[in-house]
Amino acid sequence: MKLQSSNIWFTSDTHYSHTNICRGVSRWGNTDEEGNFEVNVNATRDFPDLEIMNDLMVDNINRNVDANDYLIHLGDWSFGGIERVTEFREKINCKNIVLILGNHDHHIQREKSLQKLFTHVTHYDELKVTHKHDSHKFVLCHYPIISWNGQRDGTIMLHGHQHLKGDDRFGIYRHEKGIESQKRMDIGLCGSPDFRPYHIDELVKEINIVNNRLVL
Repeated sequence: MKLQSSNIWFTSDTHYSHTNICRGVSRWGNTDEEGNFEVNVNATRDFPDLEIMNDLMVDNINRNVDANDYLIHLGDWSFGGIERVTEFREKINCKNIVLILGNHDHHIQREKSLQKLFTHVTHYDELKVTHKHDSHKFVLCHYPIISWNGQRDGTIMLHGHQHLKGDDRFGIYRHEKGIESQKRMDIGLCGSPDFRPYHIDELVKEINIVNNRLVL
């Protein structure tokens, strides 16, 4: 896939309408001996209910991504059946959404009618972006890849699935010799500081900053 545009955004793991990822209604957690339930804070988003989580997610996408921009989504689109897939898509203004299928996108994978809601649907893609004098290459997959095509030539690996936050988003390895970083990033919504998609320029900048800071 090739794009000649600077207006490209990336996100993943939106989990639209997913009850258990919403802290206020989640059943992910543990119950103590007295029967008190404690939700798993690390695995959930700090929202009181699904409506607030869904509305903010949609608002943040529409506030940043214009109708003619490209939004590349790396999987786990929505929960709650076929109806939620369509509901989420209809709320987003962007016309050009590329979906890289995740492990929870089985409805979209099976139903051709749902695939028509998107510009392109696939399990894996390689993207080259050219705009003016800048050129970037990406490998796109829902799942993290440790060794990918073009890795030694500066190709960036983008993925979701792990719901990583902070520096952990950047494929950092800690070992006996120190810290090593790759040009790899988990772009999932849970790790986005502002709970919104990443623009291509800020994404590339963040990856380069982390690599320059941590490289051995």
